[in-house]
Amino acid sequence: MNPLVTPQWVWARKDDPKLVILDASINFQIPGEVEKDTQNIIPNSVRFDYDAVFCDPNSTLPHMMPTQERFNQNAQAFGINNNSIIVVYDNSGTFASPRAWWMLKAMGHKDVFILDGGLTEWKNEKLPVAQQYVDVNQAGDFTGKLNEAYFVDSKVVLEKIEDSSSLTVDARSQARFNGEVPEPRAGVRSGHIPNSSCLPFATLIDHHKMKSPEELSKIIKKQNYSEQQEHFIFSCGSGVTACIVLLAHYLCGYNSLSVYDGSWTEWGQESSLPIEK
Repeated sequence: MNPLVTPQWVWARKDDPKLVILDASINFQIPGEVEKDTQNIIPNSVRFDYDAVFCDPNSTLPHMMPTQERFNQNAQAFGINNNSIIVVYDNSGTFASPRAWWMLKAMGHKDVFILDGGLTEWKNEKLPVAQQYVDVNQAGDFTGKLNEAYFVDSKVVLEKIEDSSSLTVDARSQARFNGEVPEPRAGVRSGHIPNSSCLPFATLIDHHKMKSPEELSKIIKKQNYSEQQEHFIFSCGSGVTACIVLLAHYLCGYNSLSVYDGSWTEWGQESSLPIEK
């Protein structure tokens, strides 16, 4: 099932009581790309904040996947039900929303979609916008079950370095992957996880939308994966843009996919973990 939907697809379902629209925008911007709109939102949307709410508050790392219990409690408070049709979007295009989509997939929710192009595409279609989020008056019955294979930790990544059936794919730029430029976060080493591959997420985006499956397939084929590699772990700076690269693989039919949640923010600052340049 294609998780990408259009603004018209969402608008046609605006009166469906099962529809839940989640704004997953974060403070993130690609230089030279679509400017964020911090004033307007899609009508009847709810804020899905994975920096402060849908996260692990006990972790020193940014927006880590919360426990199953915390996720369910927050989802219920936001009026999300087990039968909800969920659409996630963000105000930078299709940048932050894949992370929210994967989090909900990790909790076992099937009817979750990404608004391809986000708020930018919504406005391009000249659809209405609102200035405040909808008030949630009734708690939902969401009771997801976390599949821990969807988000893995550094121990799993370390174990998979010498596993020929697994490959870690890095969504950062080639320059960061090669250690040619300093990392944006203080105290984080430059380089990459040994035996990993680089596929910059920006190569998969056409302005504010994902490239077509045909274009994505051509790009991924250039990675020259071996026939043995069946499981793919996606990493980036902090676990957000890794989900864009994961989404591209998902759209191309790959199905054994994980996100390294701590990503380079964790790996690069932990001196006991090996790096290559």
